[in-house]
Amino acid sequence: MADSRPVVVLISEDPRASHRANEAMRIGLGIVAGENDVAFVLLGPAVHLLDEDTDDLVDGDDIARFRTNLRELGVPFHVEVEAMSTDPAWNVDGHRVIPLTREEIAGLVQRGRRFLVF
Repeated sequence: MADSRPVVVLISEDPRASHRANEAMRIGLGIVAGENDVAFVLLGPAVHLLDEDTDDLVDGDDIARFRTNLRELGVPFHVEVEAMSTDPAWNVDGHRVIPLTREEIAGLVQRGRRFLVF
């Protein structure tokens, strides 16, 4: 019987300054491809992974491609409410976003079966 608890990918790295946010998306996408339930959680500056203009992001072309793949697979991003951007250009691609408080994020982590933290 398959374990229905998600693999939680917590991303707090700033994609404008670090390759690690891109690597987290790449690895998480690979886990999704293995038919696993994956919860992508964006904390703090990681919300910039959903910026419209990927030119300002390290590995922006890869990030845009990974976002497209995740959107096509119907994988939402769980986003820390306090970090959500009010910029109208944020998330213009229409990714499903699930806003969560820190307490709700803690509950999601507790329900996870594996964790990747970037």
